[in-house]
Amino acid sequence: MNAYFVRPRVADLVFQVYSRPLHPELFDILAVRKIQREDYELSVHVTRSGHFFTWRNPDLMLTEVADVDQSFVQHRRLLRYKMRGEHTGAVPLGRGFVYQTSFQVETVPPEIFLHVHDEILADGGKRGLLHNFQPNHRLAVAPLGYIAAEARAGCLIISCFHTFPEENTVIKSQTLIERQS
Repeated sequence: MNAYFVRPRVADLVFQVYSRPLHPELFDILAVRKIQREDYELSVHVTRSGHFFTWRNPDLMLTEVADVDQSFVQHRRLLRYKMRGEHTGAVPLGRGFVYQTSFQVETVPPEIFLHVHDEILADGGKRGLLHNFQPNHRLAVAPLGYIAAEARAGCLIISCFHTFPEENTVIKSQTLIERQS
């Protein structure tokens, strides 16, 4: 099977957060959405392996990456976790902003996986950025990458879902970027 068409194993993925930009050329980007608000800009990207997004305002920048481990330089890396189990993290960004995240890697029985997969597909058709991959063969379930960003007063909530049908695994993450008063 051609590795270009197959998602990597979940065990090969890492979750990292940087206070600097990362070059988009480092990723196999499949879908992009940019959101411009008066006080920040958000660029979200679905990649072959997961996602990355960059949030910036006039004073701060943050990049979250859930993708294959490319061993980026540690310079200004705030968090790093292997994609296993559940993790939470929080980092003060300065200027009154705080970054908080949690993610969960969940492997479930095939019938539950199909139900969750269908729910993500239905929700992704209504809002957010959804990428429906090509299946590995015509009878296979296609992997999904879904990102939804929701702006509220003083905060931004970003929810990401990635399915790995060959492993019956769903990766769910939720990120909050908030201005504290």
